[in-house]
Amino acid sequence: MKHDSTAVHNLIIIGSGPAGLTAALYASRAFIKPIVIEGSKPGGQLMGTTFIENWPGHKSILGPELMMLKREQAEHFGAQFVSGTVTSVNFSERPFTLITSRNETYRCNSVIIATGASANTLGCPGEQDYWGKGVSTCAVCDGAFYPEKKVVIVGGGDTAMEQALFMSKITSDITIVHLLDKLTASPVMQQRVIEKDFIKIVYSSTVTAITGNEGHPTGATITDQISKEETFLPLDVLFLAIGQKPNTAPFEGQLKLEKYGYISVTNGTNTSCPGVFVAGDVADYRYRQAIVSAGSGCMAALDAQRYLELNSFL
Repeated sequence: MKHDSTAVHNLIIIGSGPAGLTAALYASRAFIKPIVIEGSKPGGQLMGTTFIENWPGHKSILGPELMMLKREQAEHFGAQFVSGTVTSVNFSERPFTLITSRNETYRCNSVIIATGASANTLGCPGEQDYWGKGVSTCAVCDGAFYPEKKVVIVGGGDTAMEQALFMSKITSDITIVHLLDKLTASPVMQQRVIEKDFIKIVYSSTVTAITGNEGHPTGATITDQISKEETFLPLDVLFLAIGQKPNTAPFEGQLKLEKYGYISVTNGTNTSCPGVFVAGDVADYRYRQAIVSAGSGCMAALDAQRYLELNSFL
């Protein structure tokens, strides 16, 4: 179907991860007929995972399978999906205007931003080869697969400490690799980790290569940032805890952003612009779980529906 740039849609959802797909499901069941602009990574971060065991209703399900089921469900109720990434927006005039990487212009009465966040990565050899196969950013999601295994956690902030403490319930072979000569986590979190004498900390070092076989990592090259000496560290899983960046570039100057670039949220899922709502990791720097993103997608859809009704668009 040829795209009509003059059409004004009631709702456009930007992003197709757990938040965006849940918003699409709720909005389509409310007969809003949402348009979902999929983004550069349709399905979101779960497309790069293997088995998920903490999604309610499934003992175990592959991340890509779960996302496909969610998409098919939203499509079944009338959501329309289009390829492309939103590159710029104009929220200062109504109807809102969105421009995509395919040079297409979309106009709408309301928007749900569910563009997620991108994990900071090392950029070292082997990282992408074993991504989702033993290289991960979420110990809560994947840690249970590695009981009594060799664990390496990269980072020195609160997130790294949280990952280490979570894994300490599962294994006693944990090494933290930190770029600086001291941890940057809060004193309380540092103390909790240091008190566990089986957690080793390697300071002033970083992972410069990840190696493995048969699709699983088996070790990492650790490089001392001062001496440049390299050592090999055997491992079964490596968790990155070096931060993430919310995907908010198209919305800078259009919406109020919080510290580190997350979209500011008030009163549920409202942003600083009436009619623009937000869901998922693009506004969540605390929980960062797929089920939380899905729940916020439901909230955003309900808020968008009320907004459209109150303003006589529905």
